[in-house]
Amino acid sequence: MKKRMLALLLSAAMVFALAACGGTAGNTGSASPSGSTAPSGSTAPSGSTAPEGKTIKVGLICIGDENDQGYTYNFIRGKEAATEALAKEGINVEWVVKYNIGEDSTCEDANIELAEEGCEIIFNNSFGFEDYMLKVAPDYPDIQFVACTNMGSSFSDLENVHNAFANIFEGRYLAGVAGGLKLQQMIDAGEITADEAVIGYVGAYPYAEVISGFTSFYLGAKSVCPSVTMKVKYVNSWSNATEEANAANALCDEGAKLISQHSDNTTPATAAQSKGVFHCGYNNDMSGVAPAASLISCRIDWSPYFQYAIKAVANGENFDKDWTAGYGDGAVALTTLNESIAAPGTAEKLAEVEKSLADGSVHPFQGPWTGTGRAYGADADDTKTMPADDFYKESDVAGGGTSAPSFYWIIEGITQES
Repeated sequence: MKKRMLALLLSAAMVFALAACGGTAGNTGSASPSGSTAPSGSTAPSGSTAPEGKTIKVGLICIGDENDQGYTYNFIRGKEAATEALAKEGINVEWVVKYNIGEDSTCEDANIELAEEGCEIIFNNSFGFEDYMLKVAPDYPDIQFVACTNMGSSFSDLENVHNAFANIFEGRYLAGVAGGLKLQQMIDAGEITADEAVIGYVGAYPYAEVISGFTSFYLGAKSVCPSVTMKVKYVNSWSNATEEANAANALCDEGAKLISQHSDNTTPATAAQSKGVFHCGYNNDMSGVAPAASLISCRIDWSPYFQYAIKAVANGENFDKDWTAGYGDGAVALTTLNESIAAPGTAEKLAEVEKSLADGSVHPFQGPWTGTGRAYGADADDTKTMPADDFYKESDVAGGGTSAPSFYWIIEGITQES
């Protein structure tokens, strides 16, 4: 059974191959300096100094740069927060960051260069980096390598490779609650009928990470708006502003009253606003570009993991082979609620659900539901039914799963289209 479970986890997780390489990420707090530029392949040292304490050199390899105000920017904000926190504990972090690295042999080169520069731990921020990282790690057994958002390292026999993710499905569920409350408000006000409570979702790829995300968003919305349904359109790209806008516009034209997304750009938000439709974003606050539409966004906060892993290396301690954490641990967060357009009582309801997620009385994938999907490499679809008194244990590292999402079933109430 254990081997069968391992095979299932590997197959399911492979569905989202390349899953996190372009996922948008966002921020709270100040933005990076206006006009700053990180050229392709550039290296940028940075750090923070504690009055007295040990110093550790840390590498970070990024698929983009901080100017994207999205995926890589979120890692940079996490890096900065972790550096500040560690300095207070007497650990000085000297970062060497390589920006705009491709998911190709240049990533292998970047890992080698950082290892040769004396970095004691090297973080790779894109899913597609892991294979190249794993080629380098055997030659540097005293250096720790981390592949964020992937899962191969967790099954590797190498002792110096690791995976890390966060339970973003919890944030998606919460954002779904905010969206569902808005739809229910519109129903109660007679602005739409119950059958017209349709969510349009702009997805990057039909991979497990995306499916896990939109399913938890849908179930969050359904918990407060029982009649809601969802339509998903895939753009087959992590970042294509035009295609994301086209998908959002098409969903609105097909009757969506709320748009959400797993894609890099803000164009779904601006498209929703142009159509008079509401919106929930992903990993950055999109109310700035769509103040009349965007209600809230969810995001991963990488600073807790950076602190944990760097502190362990600095102190000569082992750390988890595969790590994940959730909302209650500070690894998942919501951006500020746009209360000027949110349904009355949304902030209070979110606080209630946040507490329930933290104490385990609410689970994003709680039944009842039935879904059908096909695991990567499988010859046929399989069907899964979850009873009302049970829930799918996503990213259950403690229970033998992986930090990377594995949910791949399309449940009742959701339709998808490429």
